[in-house]
Amino acid sequence: MKTILKNCRILATSHDKELLHDIYVENGIIEKIGLNIEVEGAKVLNVGGHAVLPGLIDMHCNICDPGQEYIEDIATVSRAALRGGFTTITCEPNTSPVIDNKTVVEYIVSKAKEKSSVNIHPYGSMSVGCEGKEMAEIGEMYDAGIVGISDGDEFTDSASFLRNIMIYAKMFDLPVITHCEDRGLSGKGVMNEGYTAACLGLTGMPRDAEEVIVARNLILAERTGARLHLAHISTKGSVQLIREAKGRGVQVTCETCPHYFILTEEAVGDYNTLAKVNPPLRTKEDVFAIIEGIVDGTIDVIASGHSPTNRTEKEKEFDTAAYGISSLETAFALSYTHLVEKGFITVEKLIHMMAVKPAEILKLYNKGMLAEGNDADIIVVDFMETHRVDPEHFASKAKFSPFADEEVRGKVLYTMVGGKLLT
Repeated sequence: MKTILKNCRILATSHDKELLHDIYVENGIIEKIGLNIEVEGAKVLNVGGHAVLPGLIDMHCNICDPGQEYIEDIATVSRAALRGGFTTITCEPNTSPVIDNKTVVEYIVSKAKEKSSVNIHPYGSMSVGCEGKEMAEIGEMYDAGIVGISDGDEFTDSASFLRNIMIYAKMFDLPVITHCEDRGLSGKGVMNEGYTAACLGLTGMPRDAEEVIVARNLILAERTGARLHLAHISTKGSVQLIREAKGRGVQVTCETCPHYFILTEEAVGDYNTLAKVNPPLRTKEDVFAIIEGIVDGTIDVIASGHSPTNRTEKEKEFDTAAYGISSLETAFALSYTHLVEKGFITVEKLIHMMAVKPAEILKLYNKGMLAEGNDADIIVVDFMETHRVDPEHFASKAKFSPFADEEVRGKVLYTMVGGKLLT
C-alpha cells in the first residue's frame, strides 16, 4: 500500500514544473510531494520525467448498466475510462430501470465497487422514469449517494416542473443538470439545420431548439438561485446566453465535448452515421464560438459525452441510425491535440476543465488536484508521442469513432486510482 512515483513533472499545482518531484502514496492517499523521497518498503515507479496529472473526472457518461449491458457495462466502461485517463466518471440516469429511486442508486454504487476500477458516481433522475412529470425520490437518492440530478438526454418540457425541481434541489445543494432541446423545434431532425442538411435531403434540427431551452433554464436558475449545469453546449447562441448570465451572477456552469469544438456538420456529408450525435454537430461559426467560450472561461468543463450504442444500430440509413459516440478513450488526447497543441489554452487550463472544475461542481472533495491529503487518483501522460485513434482496440464495447485513424498526442501511460496502480 506504499508507492513512490519518482521523477514526476507535476502540472497545474504550485510546484515548480521545471523540477522533477516525487509523490509518496500510502493507503490511497497522497502523503507527500517533494524531492528525493525515500520510504522503506515502498514500491517505486520511475515515470522518467513524464507529466503527472490529477485523474480526470467525466461529467457526462452513459454507462448503460443496468438494462443494456450488451451495449456497455460497468466493467467495460471502467476499462475505457482508465485508458482515457478518467479515474472518476458519472452515470447518466437513463438506465433501465431509470435511476429514479434509492434502490437503483444503491445497485450502481454496489456494483461499481465490485466491478469497476474507477470511481463511479450516479446522477439521480429529476423525474420518475425521466418522463418530466412526477418528481423522483431526490432526497432518498441523495442519501444513497447521487452527486447531481438530471433527466439525462431527455427534455424537461414543463418550466413549472423544472422550477420546482430547482427549488427542491437547493435543499441538498445538488447541481441540476439539463439537456437543452425543445423537441417541438427539433422535431424529427437528425442533423444540424442548414445548407448541408438541405444538400443531403435530411431533416435538420435548428440551433433555436437548444438556445430557447438554455435561455429558459438560465431564467429559472436566476430566479430560484439553484445551481444549474448545462450539458453538451453546441451553439454560438448558447455560449453567448451563458456568458451574459454569468455576467449577471447566475449560478450556472456548463460543459461541451471534443466533437463540438473539432467537427462540423460537414462530418456527416457522406451520410456518416458515426458523426450522428445529439446535439448535432454544427457549423464552423459554432465551433469557433465554442473554442472562444473555452478560452474566456464561459465554458467550464470538457466532458467526454460518452454515449455508446450497438454498432449494428449505427450501420443503418442516416435517418434511422442511432445517435451516439464512443469517446471516453479519446476525449483527453483530442482536447490536448486540438486545444493545447494549437495554442488556444495551456495544459494547466485543460487540467482545470477536466479535473479541477468537475470536482468542484460535483463536490467531490479530495479529488481533482494533486495535493497532500487528497485521494491518490493520478495519471502519467506522454505529451510527446503521437498515437493513432484505433476504435477496433477500444476497451469500450462501442468500437467506433468519427476520429478513427486521426493522429493525436497525450497518451496515458499509467493510471492510479485510490493508490492502486492499474495501467
